[in-house]
Amino acid sequence: MTEGVDRLTTGLIHHPYTAPAEFDALPPGVFKASSVFFPSVAALRERRWDDKSGYTYGLHGTPTTFTLEARLATLEGANHVLLAPSGLSAITLVDMALLSAGDEVLLPDNVYGPSRSFATHELKQWGIACRLYDPMEPASLFAALTPQTKLVWLEAPGSVTLEFPDLRALVREARAQAPQAVVALDNTWGAGIAFNAFDLGDGLAVDVTVHALTKYPSGGADVLMGSVACRDDALYRRLAWCHSRLGLGVGANDVEALLRGLPSLALRYAAQDAAGRRIAAWCQRRAEFVRVLHPALPDSPGHAHWAELCSAAAGLVTVEFDPQFSAAQVDAFVDALRLFRIGWSWGGPVSLAVPYQSKAMRALATPYRGTLVRLCIGLEAVEDLVGDLGQALAVVQGTIS
Repeated sequence: MTEGVDRLTTGLIHHPYTAPAEFDALPPGVFKASSVFFPSVAALRERRWDDKSGYTYGLHGTPTTFTLEARLATLEGANHVLLAPSGLSAITLVDMALLSAGDEVLLPDNVYGPSRSFATHELKQWGIACRLYDPMEPASLFAALTPQTKLVWLEAPGSVTLEFPDLRALVREARAQAPQAVVALDNTWGAGIAFNAFDLGDGLAVDVTVHALTKYPSGGADVLMGSVACRDDALYRRLAWCHSRLGLGVGANDVEALLRGLPSLALRYAAQDAAGRRIAAWCQRRAEFVRVLHPALPDSPGHAHWAELCSAAAGLVTVEFDPQFSAAQVDAFVDALRLFRIGWSWGGPVSLAVPYQSKAMRALATPYRGTLVRLCIGLEAVEDLVGDLGQALAVVQGTIS
């Protein structure tokens, strides 16, 4: 009996049946593998993964991941894409692939907080210096560039405060003063839709973009993933080999979810863009807010740069409360929201709200005096979201004696 079971097991594992190849449907196949089989030892030794001409090991790619990478390259206007477990891991991959002891990296002062934290902790421990510049003043970048600068990070717009920099001027400064530096952009807000980072006009372009696919490409608030995109072949190889040595990989089911979300990306982005503009306009009419930050608003910092470059804007709005409202009162406003949930991230169907203290986020001078609240607009009806904001403001007004 045991021998029969053993042979049955072997037969099930090494079953000769192969499904016919003519199956065709919209969803790509989901391939899960660690080991990849080779027809011969010669094939094992000759097959390459770095140019995506073949498969060597699950961590180096499957038909499923290669498909997503190709579609994201089209979205970003790039030639090459690598997938990472999160947006932050995509950022740290670029840092580790391109920097070594004695180098310097430049970050905008309004950069995504975890990116700055990685630079001021891990990179510093590895002998890599970090310098900050004011992204709204190209002269500030000029002053920060040195012969040791090997990587310049851009962010458009800035994290939380949403200032939109003059990307062309910043790239032009970096190219002229530090030709040895790679210029990288966190393009999560633009999502490959608002503008093409690899064609900024006037012959200018960034070298690398990173994208938190967790946000708009997923759209479901249920996937963690990031991407790194570039056009240059040699730069791609530097990134790809570091990616391989770090053992970065993503799950096939998460890739499947991204592939399912991509066809509706432009529609969702447009809907959240439109809703964000309406809510920003409503917030401008409220006396509780002394400033409303949204690149499409004429008085938002960097609006002219946004208008010159972009065709759309993401569904993010940041409001600055009048300084008469204490941080505790602003927290009470956020707590009173019913449809807006309290949580990090954005790009999903549910609207989110988070309070921030600008002084804790910045090293350079900041114009913001009141507490900030970032609103991430989901897919709810705008009228319902406006009503929610109104009732939460009424709660706060009731606390003023």
